[in-house]
Amino acid sequence: METLITLLVGVLVAVGVYLLLSKEMLRIILGTAILSHAIHLLLLTMGGLKKGDVPLLTETAAEYTDALPQALILTAIVISFAVTAFLLVLSYRVYQESGRGPRLRGRQDE
Repeated sequence: METLITLLVGVLVAVGVYLLLSKEMLRIILGTAILSHAIHLLLLTMGGLKKGDVPLLTETAAEYTDALPQALILTAIVISFAVTAFLLVLSYRVYQESGRGPRLRGRQDE
């Protein structure tokens, strides 16, 4: 299972980098969102896909699940959502000011 998720992370990183290298702002924003999702899956995979009980002191169990990777992923999801929202608002503001879609070094309209 971890091998499959690692391959999925590789595909998501490739798609994210491809979109980041685009000239259109919306594709760049989508690329950062996809890349952040790939990092979330990578953190989850690195933390280990273990089955275990909740780490409570009163219960006795053979294995406990580490809650730190889930806490890190939850924090990263909130941060990536805020960055994506900020980039979308910034892109919309550029669209309003310039009157056309934002492009990075695009060809001139004729």
